[in-house]
Amino acid sequence: MLLSQLQREHKRWLEHNFPSQKSHDALLGLIEEVGELAHAHLKHEQGIRDMTEVEYRIQAADAIGDIVIYLASYCNTNEFSLPLIVKETWDRVKQRDWRKDPDNAGG
Repeated sequence: MLLSQLQREHKRWLEHNFPSQKSHDALLGLIEEVGELAHAHLKHEQGIRDMTEVEYRIQAADAIGDIVIYLASYCNTNEFSLPLIVKETWDRVKQRDWRKDPDNAGG
């Protein structure tokens, strides 16, 4: 699925289900999901709480998907184009060569 399609579909879904959602609602949801991804990664890394490889991958994938959805939500409530932002940022980042110029590659 293209990010543009996701954002369009999400906008219709959001308007139907949560028409008065504030932009900070999506931001808080995004932060929560990043925390869930960090939690799964940490427990997997530590080898505790029965975090098998399979369970880690399930939880991490769920959090990653939710992160993208919340980004679409944030972009929709703030009138940003998610695909344009990703493209423009990637066009800048992919020009950086950390091996060749580690002191100045960060832009």
